[in-house]
Amino acid sequence: MAIELNNPKTLRAWYMYDWANSVYSLVITSAIFPVYYQAVAVTKTGSDVITFLGYPIVNSVLYSWSLSASFLIITLVLPLLSGMADYTGRKKFFMKIFVYMGGLACMGLYFFKGVETIELAILFSMLASIGYAGSLVFYDAYLPEIASPDRYDRTSAKGYSWGYYGSIILLVFNLVQITFYDFFGFSSAGEATRFSFLLVGLWWIGFSQIPFAVLPENPYGRKPKLIALIGGYWEILKVWNELKIQTNIRLYLAAYFFFNMGVQTVMYLAATFGSKELELADDKLIMTVLIIQVVAAFGAYGFARFSERRGNKLSLMTMIAIWIGVCLAAYFVYNEYQFYALAFTVGLVMGGIQSLSRATYSKIIPSDTVDHASYFSFFDVTFNLSIVMGTFSYGLIEQLTGSMRNSTLVLMSFFIIGMFLLSRVKIKSIRLAAQ
Repeated sequence: MAIELNNPKTLRAWYMYDWANSVYSLVITSAIFPVYYQAVAVTKTGSDVITFLGYPIVNSVLYSWSLSASFLIITLVLPLLSGMADYTGRKKFFMKIFVYMGGLACMGLYFFKGVETIELAILFSMLASIGYAGSLVFYDAYLPEIASPDRYDRTSAKGYSWGYYGSIILLVFNLVQITFYDFFGFSSAGEATRFSFLLVGLWWIGFSQIPFAVLPENPYGRKPKLIALIGGYWEILKVWNELKIQTNIRLYLAAYFFFNMGVQTVMYLAATFGSKELELADDKLIMTVLIIQVVAAFGAYGFARFSERRGNKLSLMTMIAIWIGVCLAAYFVYNEYQFYALAFTVGLVMGGIQSLSRATYSKIIPSDTVDHASYFSFFDVTFNLSIVMGTFSYGLIEQLTGSMRNSTLVLMSFFIIGMFLLSRVKIKSIRLAAQ
């Protein structure tokens, strides 16, 4: 039997996983670890060409490829694991596996001190990425099980907002700790930085105990009769066959692939753009990341309210139009104040488009299905593949043309394609019930 919908305690517990995991995407993916990695993954002579498993490679290329590999790995295993989760009714069990993998891997980055431990660093960074991406499919799949359709937009937005708030708190603490490292008892800024990776893992695992304690295990009372691996295979095959005749869902996933390709690439490479094209200092780049995070929390909630009044489709189309403007404007950005203004705009639509994309998908999958993890595995596979293709395309255009500015125009084309495909998707308009 399904659990009670819109239960405040359950919803708050669900929000807390966004609070728990978002520190990974901010501290490890965007702000502190990339800067630390570029500083210590160099030879004694300062060269960025290092040795990995006996082969010479540029440090930034190694890191980029390792992230791409982690996304490809999770893309391959997620559908089967989500099928197993649906078949056995054990979404939370699989979610725990990825949370502990990711959290412990972040803590393992504490032992990364330089090129002599580069293999360890790449292994842990890949495991952390796999843990983060893998946990999301099971977390997202809870949305249609804990909220009614008229609450999807606002519930999804609150989750993202809580994540932005939590990650900002830990990032600010980490920055203070690194800046005043001697006050906190560290011998160097590097040691304080490595300790921040420990804190990310502890925060992620620690706050995850709240959703683990409250979210239900097997809410539909599934009773498996086959071995989980075989049952999972048949479960995901069943959903795959259903998707073949559900043109609307496939069209939405195609649209999501293109516009999310643009969104994620901007998120991953905004700081790099500021560093290479505008030569901004590290502290200004981190300030930019903070601006984006703060504004994104308000943007997520604001566009959720807009979608409740005007519909998901118009809200998504509006945000994509703004993203197109952002990409075009980025081509003409030449000073830090223009860059800050652009970052503010990115934050405004970043939170909104991510939260509303998840909520919209919840609305268009069959309302009577119990295979939520399987359906969301295709959503998250699309998410991961779009990151791989987006970042690869961005780097390829820069390599061919010698400028990241040209890459922003390619991103703009992704948003245009996504908008065209989205215009053909039929999305149910669900009014918010009286509170």
